[in-house]
Amino acid sequence: MIHDYLNQVDNFVVVGDRVLIKPREMESRTSSGLVLPSTVKEKQEIQSGYVLKTGPGYPIPDQKGFDEPWKEETGENNNTRYIGMQAHEGDLAIFIKDKSYEIEFEHEKYLIVPHSAILLLIRDEHPYE
Repeated sequence: MIHDYLNQVDNFVVVGDRVLIKPREMESRTSSGLVLPSTVKEKQEIQSGYVLKTGPGYPIPDQKGFDEPWKEETGENNNTRYIGMQAHEGDLAIFIKDKSYEIEFEHEKYLIVPHSAILLLIRDEHPYE
């Protein structure tokens, strides 16, 4: 299921601490058989979807130049470093809907979600078997 979406978004580069998610369709029927109208689904605060791509993480400054600010920057040691994120491609993410940004690409809806808005990740250790 997730392979279909990956082919469409190969050229996307997710930046920073953001995650690209393909939203999962919410059930319109409860376990007791009650049909929920679309307005109820739209008001839900929590949403789920599959992680398609992740950014590099939280950028952190290079600590080498802070103790001697008068030294001239040569550019050689100016490498951006990142603190990695917990989300991985293929994870099912449960996240706060209000924090996400919806985009559409080739008639498909995607969400850009900050990593801090993700509440829970469900990871299948063998997703493609």
